[in-house]
Amino acid sequence: MSLYLLIPGLLLLTLSGAPIFAVILATAMVGFHYLEVDLSVIAIELYRIAETPVLVALPLFTFAGYLLGESKTSRRLVRLTRAFIGWMPGGPAVVAFTACALFTAFTGASGVTIVALGGLLLPALGETGYSEKFSLGLVTASGSLGLLLPPSLPLILYGIVAQQLDVGRTVTFEDLFLAGIPPAILMVLLLSLYSLWANRHSPTPLTRFSGREAWAALKEAAWEVPLPLFILGGIYSGYFAVSEAAAVTALYVLVVEVLVYREISFSALPGIMRESMVMVGGILLILGVSLAFTNFLIDAEVPDRLFQAIQARVTDPMIFLILLNILLLVLGMLLDIFSAVIIMVPLILPVAVSYGIDPVHLGIVFLANMQIGYFTPPVGMNLFIAGYRFKKPVIELYRAALPFMAVLLAAVVIITYFPRLSLLFIRP
Repeated sequence: MSLYLLIPGLLLLTLSGAPIFAVILATAMVGFHYLEVDLSVIAIELYRIAETPVLVALPLFTFAGYLLGESKTSRRLVRLTRAFIGWMPGGPAVVAFTACALFTAFTGASGVTIVALGGLLLPALGETGYSEKFSLGLVTASGSLGLLLPPSLPLILYGIVAQQLDVGRTVTFEDLFLAGIPPAILMVLLLSLYSLWANRHSPTPLTRFSGREAWAALKEAAWEVPLPLFILGGIYSGYFAVSEAAAVTALYVLVVEVLVYREISFSALPGIMRESMVMVGGILLILGVSLAFTNFLIDAEVPDRLFQAIQARVTDPMIFLILLNILLLVLGMLLDIFSAVIIMVPLILPVAVSYGIDPVHLGIVFLANMQIGYFTPPVGMNLFIAGYRFKKPVIELYRAALPFMAVLLAAVVIITYFPRLSLLFIRP
C-alpha cells in the first residue's frame, strides 16, 4: 500500500460526511500501521496533550466568553464606544468596528458577534445616514474583527499547537498576545478610513460629545471595561500565568454577570457551561488526534519532503508568502478556524520557519487570513450567519462585503510583508 493513498482516502472520508476528528484519527492509524509503529502512540499523544498545563486556559476563556455572549455586554459595549468615539467623523462606523473587535476578542466566535451586535449596529448605522448595502457589508465584515486580540481562542490554540512542534523558537502566549495588537489596530484603522472615503459625498450626522452620556456609559460598563487591562496587565506584570489569568477572568466574569449585573440566573449556568464545554470538547478531541497525526507526518518526513518540493520551485520567501496567503484564504472559506489551525499549522509552520519566517509572525498572518475567510464568497460562514440574522439573500451580502474584503486584503499584505508590525512589542 502506498503512503500517497492516504490523501485520497482522507478526502473520501471527508466528503462522505465523517466527523473531522474521525477522519484525522483514521488517517493517523493507517499511517502508523504503514510505518510499523505501535498504535499506542496515539493514546500517548492524547495523554500528553491532556497534561499540557496551559491547556486549561482554553475552557476557562471559552466559558467566560459564553457568559459575556449571554449577558447584555454587547449593549453596554456599543453604548460605551458610541459615547466616546461616536462624535468623530465617520463615528458610527468606527463604533461598529471597535465594538465588534472587542466583543469577538472576548467571545472568540465571529458568528456570535454578528448575532449579538448586528441587531444593535445595523439600525444605528441606517439612522445616521449609511446606505443599507454599506451597513450590511460593514457588519458582516466586522464580525470577524478581533480574532487577533487577546484573549482570542484561535490565538491561544495556535500557541498550543506551535508549542508542540520543535521549530527552533519557543512560541509563547505572551508574544502572540502582543503580536496581534498592532495588526488588529491596523485593520480597524484601514476599515475606518475606507468608511470615511466611501461616504465622503454624503456625510452622516455626527453625535455631539456629551460628558454626561460618556460618564453614564462608563458607569454602566464599569465592571467590564477593566477586563482587557486586567488580563494583559496581570500576564505582563508577572502576577498571572496565562492559565491563571484565564481562571481569574472566568471567576470575575461569573461574579459580575451573575451577582453584580444579575443578567444570568443560576438556573441558566448549567446550560451555558454545557454549551461552552461541548465546544471545547470538540476542539480538544480534534487537537489530540491531530497531534498524533502530526507525529506520523514527522515520522514519515512529510514536512521535509514538502519543504524540498516547494523549495525546488519557490526559492524566494516573498513568493512563498504570496502562495501561503492564497492557500490560507481558500482554507478560511472551507474550514472553521479551529480545524484549520489544528490541521494546517503542523504542516505549514516547519516549512515557513525553513524560509526564515518567524513563527509568531506566521501565526498572525495565518489568523489574519482566516479572519477574511469567514466572509469570503462563496462559502464564508459569516455570510450565511448574516443572511439568517438580517433575512437577506446571501448573494446580496456577497456584493456588500466585497469592498471591506478588499480593504482587509490590503491589511493582510501589509501584515505579511512588514513583520516588524507584528513583532513591534516583542523582544528579539
